[in-house]
Amino acid sequence: MAVTRERGRIRRVRPRELVADVDSARIAEAMEQVRHISKATLHDRLHRVRMATGLAVQAGLAALLAYLVSHRLLGNPQPVFAPISAVGTLAASVGQRFRRTVELILGVAIGVAIGDGLVYVLGTGAWQLGLVVTAAILLTIFAGASVAIVIQAAATAVLIVTLSPSTMNLEIPRFVDAFLGGGVALLVTAILLPLNPLRVLNRAARPALDLLATQLDATAEGLRNRDRARVQRALDRLRNNKSELDTFVEAIDGAKETATLSPARWHRRNELTHYAEAAEPIDRAMRNSGTLIRRAVTLIEDEEPVPEPMPDAVDHLAEAVRLLRHEFAVGDEPQQARERSLRAVSEAGRAYDEGVGFSGSVVVAQVRTAASDLLVASGIEQEEANRLIRQSFGDHNAPPGGRPEPDGGRPKP
Repeated sequence: MAVTRERGRIRRVRPRELVADVDSARIAEAMEQVRHISKATLHDRLHRVRMATGLAVQAGLAALLAYLVSHRLLGNPQPVFAPISAVGTLAASVGQRFRRTVELILGVAIGVAIGDGLVYVLGTGAWQLGLVVTAAILLTIFAGASVAIVIQAAATAVLIVTLSPSTMNLEIPRFVDAFLGGGVALLVTAILLPLNPLRVLNRAARPALDLLATQLDATAEGLRNRDRARVQRALDRLRNNKSELDTFVEAIDGAKETATLSPARWHRRNELTHYAEAAEPIDRAMRNSGTLIRRAVTLIEDEEPVPEPMPDAVDHLAEAVRLLRHEFAVGDEPQQARERSLRAVSEAGRAYDEGVGFSGSVVVAQVRTAASDLLVASGIEQEEANRLIRQSFGDHNAPPGGRPEPDGGRPKP
C-alpha cells in the first residue's frame, strides 16, 4: 500500500487508486490525441473546400454557358451533352484539361462509330447494349487509347444504343456538344475566369510543407525528451504524405497550363518555373526527413547519446521549411530559408563533434542532405548548395552529405 502526503498529513493510498490515476493519465493522453486528430481533419476538409472553390465556380460557369449556347444558339431542345462535356473537361486532373478535351472528342468519335455500326447490323436491345459496350472498350484498348478515351467511347456507345430509338440523328449533336463543351471549358479557364496560378500553388504547397515542418518539430522535441512514441508518430504521419505532395505536383501542372493558355497570366511564367523546379527537391527533402526521423526513433531505442545541438539542428530545419513556404507565398527571394538551412547544418556539425552513435551520425547526415534539398528548392544550384553545406558544417570528421548506408559503421568523410 502506497503512502502520500496531503496538506501536512500522511494518507495511505490503496493500489486501486494508483491504477485509477494511471488509467486517467492514459485516457487523458488518448483524448488529447483524438482532439488533435479531429482538429486536423476539420482543418484538412476546410482546406480542400478552399482549394476546390475556384474549380467549382469554373465548372458551374462552363456548364451554364455550354447549356445556353447549345440550347439558345444551336437550337438543341435537350442540351445535355454540352454541359456534361464541359464539366467532364474541368473535372480532369488540373494541368491536363486541353488533353482531356481532345480525348473527349476522340472518345465520342469512336463511340459513335462503334455504336452506329453495330446498331445498324444488330439493332437495339439489352444484349446489343452489352455487346456494343464490350466492343467499344476492347477496340479502344487495342488501339492503345487512354483510360479517358475508353470511358468516353463506352459511354457514347451506350447513349447511341439507348437513345437512338427515341432520338433521331443523335450523332451530329453529340459531336457538336463534345466540341462545344470542351471548348467552353477551355474558354472559361483561359479567358473568362482564369485562376491565379500562384495562389493555387501557395494553397497546394502549404499542407505539404506544413506537414514536413510540424513533424520535424515533433522529432526535435522527442529527441530532447527521449520520447520515442512522439517521434514514431511523427514518422507515421510523414509516411502518409503522398496526398499532400500529389496535390502540390498537380497544382504545378495546372498552374503551368493556366500560364500557357491564359494571356492574363503570361507574366507569371518565370515565377511558375521557379515553383516547378522546387517540386522535386521538396519531394527529396521529405524523403530524407523521413530517414532522419526513422533513425531518431532507433537512436532513442538504442539509448545513444543525444547532444544538445542535435534537436536544435532539427528545429532549425523545420523553421527553414516554414520560411521557404512563406517566402514563396509572398514572392520574396528565400534568403531567410537559406540562412536557416545552413544554421541547421552548423548545429548538426556541433552535435557530431560532441559525439554521436551510429544512428546519431545518420541523423546528422540527413540534416545535411535535407538542408541541401531545401537550398536547391530555393533556387541554388546543386553544386553550390553542396559547397555551402560543407562550409557550414565545418572542418569536422563529417558524415557524407549524401545518403548513408543503413548497415555500415559510423560514416567517414
